[in-house]
Amino acid sequence: MSVVTPTVRELHWTDLPALAALERDLFAHDAWAEPTWWAELAGRPRRDYLVLTDAEGVLGYAGLDHGGEVADVMTIAVAPRAQCRGFGRLLLAELEQRAQTRGAAHVILEVRADNVAALGLYERSGYAVLSTRRRYYQPGDVDALVMRKALQERGVDIG
Repeated sequence: MSVVTPTVRELHWTDLPALAALERDLFAHDAWAEPTWWAELAGRPRRDYLVLTDAEGVLGYAGLDHGGEVADVMTIAVAPRAQCRGFGRLLLAELEQRAQTRGAAHVILEVRADNVAALGLYERSGYAVLSTRRRYYQPGDVDALVMRKALQERGVDIG
């Protein structure tokens, strides 16, 4: 049996039902429904969405809003069957690369304060907390942490 390497590719409209189902599994009350995904796709080219797939389907997805000097991670998720394999980091690195290519100096994101796995990923990837939005996620009164990372310019010696 051969191992198929997962592939990162642009999100297609045909991916939306799978993404909406995965959202429900992962995020329950905060899940994006198909109409939200359609609205996000309509935001192209300012919005940039990727999926990570293998022979069995969608392993994960990620999205970015290109806002000039600051790009905003809109979403990033990995299917339960693919977690703890470095795919979140892979998707985040791809978003950062795309942000840098489009001229961003920083990437920001928002994460639930109780999402320990995501916080660990972002901290290991160089993100720092900028601010806290108290009781942002409902139900549950969960805080949202706004985090930011400065992107390094390649080939520039600032020392």
